[in-house]
Amino acid sequence: MNLFCGKHSGTVILNKAKRSEESIINTKTRFFVRLRRTQNDTRNSFLQGDLNFKAALLWMVLFSSTVSGIDTGLKISDSPVEMHGFYEARAGYRLRNDRHQKDMSIMESRLQLDFASYPEWGDLKFKGDVVGDLVLEKFDFQTREAYIFTRPADNIDLTVGRQILTWGTGDLVFINDLFPKDWQSFFIGRDDEYLKAPSDAAKISLFSDTVNLDIVFTPRFNSDKFISGERISYWNSGNLNIEGSNAEKYVDKPDRWFRDYELAARLYKNINNYEYALYAYHGFWKSPGGERADGQVTFPDLNVYGASVRGKIGKGIGNLEIGYYDSADDRGGKNGSVNNSEIRYLAGYKQEIGKDLTLGLQYYIEQMLNYGDYLANLPSGPARDEFRHLITARLTKLLMNQNLRLNLFAYFSPTDKDCYIRPNINFKATDNLALEAGANIFFGDYPNTFFGQFRYNSNIYTAVRYSF
Repeated sequence: MNLFCGKHSGTVILNKAKRSEESIINTKTRFFVRLRRTQNDTRNSFLQGDLNFKAALLWMVLFSSTVSGIDTGLKISDSPVEMHGFYEARAGYRLRNDRHQKDMSIMESRLQLDFASYPEWGDLKFKGDVVGDLVLEKFDFQTREAYIFTRPADNIDLTVGRQILTWGTGDLVFINDLFPKDWQSFFIGRDDEYLKAPSDAAKISLFSDTVNLDIVFTPRFNSDKFISGERISYWNSGNLNIEGSNAEKYVDKPDRWFRDYELAARLYKNINNYEYALYAYHGFWKSPGGERADGQVTFPDLNVYGASVRGKIGKGIGNLEIGYYDSADDRGGKNGSVNNSEIRYLAGYKQEIGKDLTLGLQYYIEQMLNYGDYLANLPSGPARDEFRHLITARLTKLLMNQNLRLNLFAYFSPTDKDCYIRPNINFKATDNLALEAGANIFFGDYPNTFFGQFRYNSNIYTAVRYSF
């Protein structure tokens, strides 16, 4: 799901598709285990197995060498394994009745284990979560990170595996950051770290006195964890109604290895304490951006080219960012079932306005190109605006020796006439124990605007976390 799409949000996906994908993944996992047990066609089973399991298996093989002292030739056995993690219980409830969803917005317990080892030749990292989810009534294991980092030369960094990637200058507004996001986690009250979903990718960084270059290759498309109706209801542009777990649409997601790939690059340099960057991306719309005649929603081809600058302005930090979204499957804008090309603009400023009190402001504009053709070929329902404006504000106050953090983040769109407010309180009771409470509040005059469609999903939540 694209967080900053405008009206007539036809790029949503429904519950049956999500459940179908989960069923397929579970089937593949069971199939892989059976093949391993019978030792038949091991190579094919590995290629078809669940990615979480493969990532965990790779890490365990590498770290078993560390623990057991096997001589791998890479001196893994000389490096100890560090372990950190946390246990967390988190609960939340809706503030309004949603006939398509449970009253519980979130109700889960989570154990995260974070392992790291630092041999001479590089780093090994594994982070995984064991989750008991009472809303979906299931038990799950999620691999957050599982990668190898090495430095083959003084000016080259290489990271291969599952990793969290990000770049760009926005604060919870993304233009050139085309790495996957988990919007479900964001809207139901999970910790902010879970907004960034992992990528199965290889990243190479090249450094020089002239300029620095990051290149990320993802061999198989990693989409956003978009709003599917499974946890959150939304505007269905096909039925012109708010729907959720009752939805029945299907998704056609690119998933062929080394054919449906993504390639992202960032060229950047610091000049007089200002960071300038150029970006490029080739892949697909990260959330569904098209719909076929049979009702299947799709991820059309997408190319993005952008630039940004960030540096000191007065007593604070300012940033500018722009991105051109080239919708390669509909450059002329005449296909009403595929997202039009767009230009996105962002200006931001952040400053400490008092002792331990920080204010950040952003202004974001989304411009649809070929707007006349869009209107002429609009299938049905309300139309998007040619320009969508969005204002954000973040106010953060630290108290009690910075152990108590009060945070308020708000989105407001004067064109859509809707808003989204995220208050949050976090108290660090001890070095290990933290208490948290917050809310996700949605308002909107119309059910088809982006934040307006979620007004029945407003919720409050609380959490207790013990870190070790």
